[in-house]
Amino acid sequence: MIYLDAAATSPVRREVLEAMWPYLTGDFGNPSSHHTVGESAARGLADARAGVAAWLGCRASEVIFTSGGTEADNLAVKGIALANPRGRHIVTTRIEHEAVLESVDQLVRLHGFTVTFVPVRRDGLVSPDDFAAALRPDTTLASVMLANNEVGTVQPVAALAALAHERGIPFHTDAVQAAGWLPLDVGALGVDALSVSGHKIGAPKGVGALFVRARIPLEPLLSGGGQERGRRSGTENVAGAVALATAARLSSDGLTARADAAAAARDAFVAAVQAAAPGASLTGHPTSRLPGTASFVFPGTNGEAVLLELERRGVISSSGSACAAGSEDASHVLLALGYPEDVARTAVRFSWGPEVSAEQLAAVAPAVGEAVRAVAGLAG
Repeated sequence: MIYLDAAATSPVRREVLEAMWPYLTGDFGNPSSHHTVGESAARGLADARAGVAAWLGCRASEVIFTSGGTEADNLAVKGIALANPRGRHIVTTRIEHEAVLESVDQLVRLHGFTVTFVPVRRDGLVSPDDFAAALRPDTTLASVMLANNEVGTVQPVAALAALAHERGIPFHTDAVQAAGWLPLDVGALGVDALSVSGHKIGAPKGVGALFVRARIPLEPLLSGGGQERGRRSGTENVAGAVALATAARLSSDGLTARADAAAAARDAFVAAVQAAAPGASLTGHPTSRLPGTASFVFPGTNGEAVLLELERRGVISSSGSACAAGSEDASHVLLALGYPEDVARTAVRFSWGPEVSAEQLAAVAPAVGEAVRAVAGLAG
């Protein structure tokens, strides 16, 4: 089996399991408890926070541990918007993760906010000019993801954040899919808030983090014991935090060389798939994209049927966001990019981690051609 659905989740790395194991056994204490067992857990949590801060290039006090990327996005969007007295207008795009879009929708429905969706080009890129035109004096937050979870397009976040800051507007980016492939230094990106999730980079599911710049007011979503400096109440998942920090460190080692090698293998894979399946069309930007993602539409087929044929041939992939799996709706990302609904339903996304070799990718391309022909033959 070749697993090409890393954008949905990744396997937990052995080093991560070994790092978190002590905090599931001997150092299991509550980090808020004032005794030796709790204090040992508190030291582990502090070390993990420092590790995540080093990964993101921020202060440890600016890291909030969450249950994952969805909670981090919710806390960023709702927390900043509700705490900011500037106004009730939000700027975002229609290709954001559902965690951002649903958070914005809730602000509109329940709190009287308005939203402007910046248009995206066919390749998924946001134009800085269009983004600047959407900003208003009452804009309280702008949120544009760093890399799209379905088509892999990487946005010019640093340029967009600079435009927002010229107007005094906080800027959030969902970096969940970018983690492990792109540098996430918040100073270089110029963002005020950034979301990450552990299970995309070799940590277990159920842990993530949100960076929020110290000067940015934040309304908490969870109330209770006042953990995380009052920004996210609830007993901290110490083992998960340690796992996230360990996975972050491992994913940062040799990042540039690993990403360059993966991008070369990706480009060869794209060419091989298009040769094996004439009519296949790559979605997203051809070059400004994640090194480990290639998504196609195969007109005249059905994406779910192609997935089944691929699995019969030992290839695991997906039709888009795992969060929307089982939905009968066409991908909201592809529809926003201008694909007709019938074509959007033919999408298949291949995404992989550094453990997948160029040779394995090359072996997948003929299987894609076979699967597409099998489905097209049935449709015909």
